[in-house]
Amino acid sequence: MRYFDLVLTPERGGIHPVDAELASMPGVDRDALLHIDAFGDGTGVLLYRLEGDRETVVEAVANHDYLVSYDILDVDAENTFHLYLHVRPGEPAGTLMALCYEYALIIDTPIKFTDRGGVLATVVGTHDMLRKALKSIPDSISVSVQQVGEYSPGTRDMLSMLTERQREVFETAVNMGYYDIPREVNQGDLAETLGCAPSTVDEHLRKAESKMLSALLRTTNVDES
Repeated sequence: MRYFDLVLTPERGGIHPVDAELASMPGVDRDALLHIDAFGDGTGVLLYRLEGDRETVVEAVANHDYLVSYDILDVDAENTFHLYLHVRPGEPAGTLMALCYEYALIIDTPIKFTDRGGVLATVVGTHDMLRKALKSIPDSISVSVQQVGEYSPGTRDMLSMLTERQREVFETAVNMGYYDIPREVNQGDLAETLGCAPSTVDEHLRKAESKMLSALLRTTNVDES
């Protein structure tokens, strides 16, 4: 199996009318799309990780013409939460999902969002099917292939659980030698580089470490069972 890392940028901004609404909201960041699927009746489900004011999001999507239902999950102290959407058929998501089904492709979530209104998605399948699907993407969607390689399931799962800020802090800590023995830098050094308080660095690192260690233990337990 092969994977293609693709940046897909629709002309109108947003992979679905409700997604376009979220993209246009000031003060709300689409951190990641954690799940996407389509049903036989044409409707689909989307699960977002968002950063911002949840009340603003609810006001914007609750009465949207393309919305069937929604739910808000997991609000935390960082103002990060999850948004579940059941949506009516909309473009270009409908066309893209149809191509995935036609060519038996897997969308390896999470899907990230670019600054220019596109999405960075990993699509998995046979090399032949991936190439055919790429040729079938409509001209209204700009396509850029970022990376191609052999697919190894699960290698990105742990980092995908982190918020964008947690990942930034964690990766900075790794790159600067915070986890080296002996340590090359302390939390004060990280805070200066990241432009925040040492207590903020400590909070982000603790949350990142907790999520990743919990996931590692779950994976180990499954492998041993």
